[in-house]
Amino acid sequence: ALGCLGVAIFFAMTIGIISWQALEQPPEEWVLRGRAGGVLWERRRGALLLRALPAGRTAAVVVVGGVPAAEPPPPRDRCWHDGGQFCYAWEEDAELRVSLEPPPAPGTECYGVRWTPLRPDVALKDCFSMANVSWYGGASVRAQRWPLNGAESPAQPFVSGDFGESPAGYGPVLERYFLGSTGVTVTVAPDVPLFLSLESNRHFCLESPAGRAAVPLDYRLCLSPDVAAAHRHHLVLAQGTTRPGLFPPHRSPIWRYHGPEGSAAKIKRGLRSLAKRLKRHRLQEGVLALGERCTAVLAAAVRPDHVPPERRKRQDSAGAWDPSLVAPLQLSITLSPYTSIASPLFLRSLRHRQTDGYWLSLQPPIPLLTMWKGQLCARLNVTSEAALGWFLARARRLRQALGAAYVVFEGAEGNALLDRAVPPPAELVGDRYTAALAAALTTLGNTTIISAGARSSHLPLFVQMSPLRSDWGHAGLKGVIPSVLHYSLLGYNFFIPDAVGGSLAGDTPGDPELYVRWLQLVTFLPVMAFSTPPWLCCDAWVLNLTRQCIQRHRDFVVPLIIKYSEEWLRLGYPVFRPAWWLSPTDPTAFTIEDEFLIGDEVLVAPITEKGQTWRDIYLPGEGQLWQDTNSARVFDGGTVLRNYSASLAEVPVFVK
Repeated sequence: ALGCLGVAIFFAMTIGIISWQALEQPPEEWVLRGRAGGVLWERRRGALLLRALPAGRTAAVVVVGGVPAAEPPPPRDRCWHDGGQFCYAWEEDAELRVSLEPPPAPGTECYGVRWTPLRPDVALKDCFSMANVSWYGGASVRAQRWPLNGAESPAQPFVSGDFGESPAGYGPVLERYFLGSTGVTVTVAPDVPLFLSLESNRHFCLESPAGRAAVPLDYRLCLSPDVAAAHRHHLVLAQGTTRPGLFPPHRSPIWRYHGPEGSAAKIKRGLRSLAKRLKRHRLQEGVLALGERCTAVLAAAVRPDHVPPERRKRQDSAGAWDPSLVAPLQLSITLSPYTSIASPLFLRSLRHRQTDGYWLSLQPPIPLLTMWKGQLCARLNVTSEAALGWFLARARRLRQALGAAYVVFEGAEGNALLDRAVPPPAELVGDRYTAALAAALTTLGNTTIISAGARSSHLPLFVQMSPLRSDWGHAGLKGVIPSVLHYSLLGYNFFIPDAVGGSLAGDTPGDPELYVRWLQLVTFLPVMAFSTPPWLCCDAWVLNLTRQCIQRHRDFVVPLIIKYSEEWLRLGYPVFRPAWWLSPTDPTAFTIEDEFLIGDEVLVAPITEKGQTWRDIYLPGEGQLWQDTNSARVFDGGTVLRNYSASLAEVPVFVK
């Protein structure tokens, strides 16, 4: 009887405990609590919640992957003696540590989140929900969106890439920084390997790779009153980054050369012909831009490294380049860290035993070969001081010999070792190749242009944007403003947009309306670039409009950019700003991707839809006034102008 009674009591207690866990325990439990907010654990989804106090609004939902999410952390954690930390371990899987971090500014609170796998095969994954949150920053994608919610990408290494080589990969500019419209920022530690995936309108996920070593997932969450305050406070945390005293100058517009390139003589004749044509059309200002192929042909003529010294004198007079042939236009040349294995330059390095350390290699002295523009090439080893010194000295000599005012460096993006599934050394993990090359190129002065940006937004370099399609979609004209906002948010305010009308795969603009709307947009960006001159695509009216846009860029836009560049030097604020910069709590402003601000005083709202001569325009800043520069009419901020007229000859621009 006593035994039966004991068994009955045991079963009753078991059922009671299960019922208490299922019914009595709260669905959410505080993990760490600060003054302005805190982190909770939600049992149902196995998620961390970042919640603001005292209002109790949820700023971010982080769904945990890679560990048994249904297992709840206990009420008393392993760091109970430290009120600023929470620690919990999922047996044999991973350990979680959440800690309060020093705040960057009053009203903002930060939490460090670090996952440590307890086995090498554990891949950690934290997914940030897009429900009721608009996210910005991170990586550029092929058809850029603003916010990122509409983008889609499979899990892949968080490394800059070339859309021409990998359309589904990430683009040339990225930073480990994400900003949410609820006032939350996510900053991933720079020293951990990282994968990123984007699932349209659901979530984006930070992942650590599983492999031979246990790789942690380490990031910082910060919570601020609104989205604009969150970004400003993030810039306070980044104040350790030194910005240059002089921002990079650039003479606009750029005219890309697409003439004959078979020999140095043909290139010279082509350049003279283009210069004369520009002068005839009263467009003789700016820069003539040579691609890498033309630069190599001219380089071989003016400084033929493979020619014996006794023959070099005879060729110098024939190959000499005179910059006055295209004056007052200036010249830009293009180089890259790639060298064809069939080139005289690479063969000479073999003869002089320079391959050991000069080129990236799997096993020195054998260089790692990769494809670049259809050729098998070796890539410069940016971790070697000798290799960098040789590369930069060659660039200086070539710039001087050709009288070039600007040097463009293509091929800075990507990680050749990761492409070959080879674990890179510590100094080349992730996007460090791009960062190291960018830092080295600053020694050439602030007239240098680079094709990618990562950890280098503070450097005095122009960044060349990716080529776009000649169409009206997000891979074409509609993707320009999202790219502008993305670049500027991440600190890359000095960029060169793609040529008017798009230039991907040699597309020639065949739609005069598209050409005009594209021209109107880039008038308000740092540099105007042309691949197809206006007289080749359109009529005399468009040619005259081009002259007007170039003059407006010089007289109205450039002074504005200089003014707000000085503010960027002091505070780090972006030069080109989204609508929510002046309306940080208005949900309408969070998803506007077809207009932008220059500083706080000019709003640009171009037409990006084919056939339209009207559009809706959101005027940010409640309580402020905006004046239309075309009609002089004045409107209240914080309102939407419905069906606002904009003929083909107009672009809506408002001054505060």
